[in-house]
Amino acid sequence: MTIKEQYEAAKQAYANWGIDVDAALETLKKVPISIHCWQGDDIGGFEVNKSELSGGIDVTGNYPGKATTPEELRMDLEKALSLIPGKHRVNLHAIYAETNGEAVERDQLEPKHFENWLNWAKENGLGLDFNPTLFSHEKAADGLTLSHPDEEIREFWIDHCIASRKIGEYFGRELGMPCLTNIWIPDGYKDIPSDRLTPRKRLKESLDRIFTAAVDETCNWDAVESKVFGIGSESYVVGSHEFYLGYALKNNKICLVDTGHYHPTETVSNKISSMLLYSDKLALHVSRPVRWDSDHVVILDDELREIALEIVRNDALNQVIIGLDFFDASINRVAAWTIGTRNMIKALLYALLVPNDHLKELQEKGDFTERLALMEEFKTYPFGAIWDYYCEKMNVPVKERWLTQVKEYERDVLAKR
Repeated sequence: MTIKEQYEAAKQAYANWGIDVDAALETLKKVPISIHCWQGDDIGGFEVNKSELSGGIDVTGNYPGKATTPEELRMDLEKALSLIPGKHRVNLHAIYAETNGEAVERDQLEPKHFENWLNWAKENGLGLDFNPTLFSHEKAADGLTLSHPDEEIREFWIDHCIASRKIGEYFGRELGMPCLTNIWIPDGYKDIPSDRLTPRKRLKESLDRIFTAAVDETCNWDAVESKVFGIGSESYVVGSHEFYLGYALKNNKICLVDTGHYHPTETVSNKISSMLLYSDKLALHVSRPVRWDSDHVVILDDELREIALEIVRNDALNQVIIGLDFFDASINRVAAWTIGTRNMIKALLYALLVPNDHLKELQEKGDFTERLALMEEFKTYPFGAIWDYYCEKMNVPVKERWLTQVKEYERDVLAKR
């Protein structure tokens, strides 16, 4: 059978449950995934005066072909994007500024330092998102930034975050679509603190200062990202989930939840419906923690499907901003982007092909037998045939055929770096 014939047969199986597969594919086409640039160069960035990676972040592996220039990184992103169905966004950190060999401190960054990224995004029909970089810097060497006791250090990072919001505003204005500017800080303590409140007071005051600076909210959306623990902050993180959830709700900011930033048995999928009751928007960094916030490449596992189901069944595709955040230097980096992003899109397609309304009705009626039976049976419905057709329709490789292109790119480009 051809891909189209398999699709038509699968489509009928779903139609028996009232699922319009063609409409599901049209919906899926409109969902952008924010793809993180830092997978391509192991979070190195292009600063003139580079610092070692810090902030409880580690990238392991030495697979050849890492991007070492902005041009190489954009070329690698283009290759990955050519293998991923749909139109998406690219997420940048401040350390990816291009300053023409001039050492520019982070608090002095301006939109002009990202003009090449903007022009590239325009040429490729991409959106851009942004993050101030509050790690890998001498002023973050002791693990504190916006909550630092030293006012001069706090001031530096406040100014950096304000500058970053201005850059986000620039992206949003020039591209005609809002830029999500997300603040994450590494602040915390390795051992049990004697005072949890004072650092959080300082963080709140710093954030208040940052958000006092006026930007056009139609161009820039502000988000704050929490973490429960990390390397070097095992006992206490200043910007905890409760801190940022409260701050976001009170100050009309977007709360960003990273799937790796919680305890190993705590799931983000279970938080989505609660947070959407109180927030117009929610942002995600989808990763795969293995025992800790290890940022493994996203796979199509139970939690990824549950995240997608929570978004789709609650009609929240326009409320949840989906971004990725993983970095693996032990495998081909273009392949990592491709695997992770395709899996996120697969999960959304899977969720769109579940009879969610019927399952809700069964739960309301108390028919838990049929609910469980159907939820399990739909796991083996011919979802793969729908995915293959979607890839073909979107002019990207079907099944594992994309891997051939990655291997050719590795041979012809990456291996020569």
